[in-house]
Amino acid sequence: MRDPYTVLGVPRSASEKDIKSAYRKLAKKYHPDQNPDDPAAHGKFAEATNAYDLLNDPEKRGQFDRGEIDADGNPKFAGFNPGGFSGGQRGSRTAAGGFSAEDILKEFMSGFGGQQRGGPGAGRGTAGGAQWDPFVGAAAGGAGAGRSMKGEDIVVNATVSLEDAHKGGSIPVRMPSGKVLSVKLPDKVEEGQQIRLKGQGSPGLGEPGDALVTVRFGKSKQFRRDGADLRTDVPITLYEAVLGAKVRVPTLDGSVELNLPPGIDTSKALRLKGKGLYGDGDLYANLKVILPPGGDPDLEALARFMREQKPYKVRD
Repeated sequence: MRDPYTVLGVPRSASEKDIKSAYRKLAKKYHPDQNPDDPAAHGKFAEATNAYDLLNDPEKRGQFDRGEIDADGNPKFAGFNPGGFSGGQRGSRTAAGGFSAEDILKEFMSGFGGQQRGGPGAGRGTAGGAQWDPFVGAAAGGAGAGRSMKGEDIVVNATVSLEDAHKGGSIPVRMPSGKVLSVKLPDKVEEGQQIRLKGQGSPGLGEPGDALVTVRFGKSKQFRRDGADLRTDVPITLYEAVLGAKVRVPTLDGSVELNLPPGIDTSKALRLKGKGLYGDGDLYANLKVILPPGGDPDLEALARFMREQKPYKVRD
């Protein structure tokens, strides 16, 4: 990482208040919720968060200023105790009366949480209405008798929206150490699929372990998933159902316009071929007729006329 003072745009004499203010501005500007299609912004957001985590910790800031550690919090000379930089410390300590990166993000958007869970290094948080729940998992490559001294692997759960999974690209993921990484999603990523990040696990006496990011699909407000197929509800007015209309239907690739014929049967879903997840499935639009709010005397009169003069059956 670059010099954290340079990343935040503050001098080395900056106060805690100045550092917090600089981070707030960068976090708002580059947060993934504000830049969903910009991987470069994701990287800048992660870089700013990591810089703030270091400078917001008085001990680490002092060690960095004295040249004892680098911008990533790693010791710069032999004999320095790496145990002081275990994953359980980074991002969890703040100055007296200060704020962690988690606290700041919570102030203006869903952000990331910083509650400790389980053993050292565990954390929990959210991002843009999507929840992150990292936790330390079993060691797949841990140290042991007769084995290498490689650090333990860790498992991190990343909740990914259908929109992000469909378009691919990168998402920010917070490690148990507090470090935020921009993680590239594989093409057509599947629920439960793991993404291995080499060297991002727990430190060891030799090389560090790896991080295994497990993908979980988040619940969508717009779509319901059935394998590769999707379903969505499309509200229409009574007169659109009777007279026909052009309506816009949301898809993972953006809205499309549909022509509704007069007297359309709203009991059947409209199928949009190839508009499901990854283009492998279809999208089914369920039309829902919405009556005017508060009632309408003319509509009530028409309904009574139809009931008495032109009744029809819709149930057996």
